[in-house]
Amino acid sequence: MQLTGSEIVIECLKEQGVDTVFGYPGGAILNIYDALYQYKDDIRHILTSHEQGASHAADGYARATGKTGVCLATSGPGATNLVTGIATAYMDSVPLVAITANVGKPLLGKDSFQEVDIAGIVMPVTKHSYIVKDVTSLAETLRKAFEIARSGRPGPVLVDITKDVTAAKTEYTPEKPKAPLRETERIREEDIDKAVQMIQKAEKPFIFVGGGAVISGAEEELKELAHKIQAPVCDSLMGKGAFSGLDPLYTGMLGMHGTKTSNLGVTQCDLLIAAGTRFSDRVIGNARNFAKNAKILQLDIDPAEINKNVLVDACVTGDLKEVLKRLNEKLGEKDHGSWLNNIQSLKEKHPLRCDDSRLTGPYVISKLYELTGGNAIITTDVGQHQMWAAQFYQYSQPRTFLTSGGLGTMGYGLGAAIGAKIGRPDKTVVNVAGDGCFRMNMNELATAVRAGIPVVELVLNNHVLGMVRQWQTLFYQERYSHTVLRDSVDFVKVAEAMGADGIRVSSKEELVPALEKALNSSRPIVLDCQIDSDEKVFPMVPAGANIEEAFDEEDL
Repeated sequence: MQLTGSEIVIECLKEQGVDTVFGYPGGAILNIYDALYQYKDDIRHILTSHEQGASHAADGYARATGKTGVCLATSGPGATNLVTGIATAYMDSVPLVAITANVGKPLLGKDSFQEVDIAGIVMPVTKHSYIVKDVTSLAETLRKAFEIARSGRPGPVLVDITKDVTAAKTEYTPEKPKAPLRETERIREEDIDKAVQMIQKAEKPFIFVGGGAVISGAEEELKELAHKIQAPVCDSLMGKGAFSGLDPLYTGMLGMHGTKTSNLGVTQCDLLIAAGTRFSDRVIGNARNFAKNAKILQLDIDPAEINKNVLVDACVTGDLKEVLKRLNEKLGEKDHGSWLNNIQSLKEKHPLRCDDSRLTGPYVISKLYELTGGNAIITTDVGQHQMWAAQFYQYSQPRTFLTSGGLGTMGYGLGAAIGAKIGRPDKTVVNVAGDGCFRMNMNELATAVRAGIPVVELVLNNHVLGMVRQWQTLFYQERYSHTVLRDSVDFVKVAEAMGADGIRVSSKEELVPALEKALNSSRPIVLDCQIDSDEKVFPMVPAGANIEEAFDEEDL
């Protein structure tokens, strides 16, 4: 059948099982939006307040569901406003397809109005980027984009389409999308056997879980491995929920703001099994001394990550779920009782501390966990609140903690919360933000209100850029250069002005009633929780230091 390029875009989205897209219209993409109007019963479009909000919402939708998120933007500034969200998805391996429209083919390269080479701009932060100048290649390109985005190590793909292509007609033949296959061709039996030998010889094994475990759905295989070999388990920020935070073997997060138990345990272990993690600098600290007493076994889908940040003693390359399945088949039960006793003593000696005498960030997160029973999806922005959300909320399921780990994008959380709530309407969704981050994305409250999306925006408001201030206090002799935000902005009034509800919480006695109202609300709501400007995240490892040098307030 003969269809326009715009109709082909929508038909291809339907082929791929897309039910929701996030975007913002403009001149170059008008034809696609006109087609969306005709197909409005098939695909829901969420009009965000800013294109960056659209990219974060598509990202949150993808992380919460495991599906590919989709966002739309027009040419020029519309397309460039997507870049931060695309880079966020790239750093955290999120499957996302960004569709932009450009000026007509005859106008390309002439500095035309709202013309920009968006395919070239995003090249370093996408798995692939396309510009489509011929309508006959449009369907094939879109199908390829979805295949690339979700295959292997997932990530974003951009498809830029010239405006004349969106209007031109060609023959369209529907196709059933290929089912994504697990990447197993690089898994070698000799690598599996070597890994088994290392695990069998180890007396003090430790498992370190990263975001790849969440992406591959390897939670059951991880649990089986940990209990079979009696190994304690820590995780990265991106690995939250892949191994239950309620499991007795769990020791908490590793790295700069990880627990002392995890940092000391990894330093003492004789085998570190790294499952789906890329050894970020925020995790390993001083690379030369990381896990200095251990052999390191890395299990990862991406061969580029092997020996990139940390030299390893052995590796298995392939889909983590399949790798762990094959390892479990060959491994027998191991007894590491004395090692686990040692880890338990570290847990008892170095617990995470929460001051419950007043309203603090950890206290707010602890009460949020208590009232939700750990069953909510938590999104975050970036800063102190992000670390408290990672430390004091226990994640027992994957895809329930959505945060910008690699890029560290302030302003990520509210858009991601909107996408997550649309993808998982059965779940309570709470975005934990700081006041600095809320200022960057508060416009998306209007999106939530307009679309009737009941998300909770929980702002830990300390009237400063908290994490930067913490560094200024500890390492810059309290020179608070441009990190104080004390002004006349009233977040409750902002929420009400955008059509949402707002509650200010100034004491611990006010917290639980406010949280209960927010969690039971059918409308978007902002909780403005007033906390002290000098609250700090502990433990902490100074940048570039050994992870066992973690210190807390007691040490200071």
